[in-house]
Amino acid sequence: MSHTVAAATATTTATPAVTSTRPRAARIALRSLEVLLGLFFGVASGLPKLFAHPTAVEAFERLGWGDAGMYTIGALELLGGIALLIPVLSSVAATAFIGLMIGASIVTVTALGGENAATPLILILPLAWIAWARRGQTAELVRLVRRRV
Repeated sequence: MSHTVAAATATTTATPAVTSTRPRAARIALRSLEVLLGLFFGVASGLPKLFAHPTAVEAFERLGWGDAGMYTIGALELLGGIALLIPVLSSVAATAFIGLMIGASIVTVTALGGENAATPLILILPLAWIAWARRGQTAELVRLVRRRV
């Protein structure tokens, strides 16, 4: 009987530490999603703009934003994709990408005829999960910045 009580007590006292961490599968899924989206935004979306791929040039000319807009958004996507790979920055990067995706959807509907307007909206869901799951890292980032100032 005392062995059972001791085991129950050990489980009860260990529970807060266990419940405060994510299950291994959730950590792997979160990290995989960060890497996937980081590569997507950095390589598949940002680099074509920075290398002036013809489809990117055409889209930005249709918008009237020219090369400056294309290079600016390409750089933001590349830097944001890299930031998604750094856990302490991933929540901030995901939040910034949510804003960018809302803007991309609006621009796609209003200026580009609406084709593929749902794609940026679909990306908001995994980005919101990253922002929420890594929200504690934002507090750590604030602490790091305050220490530097």
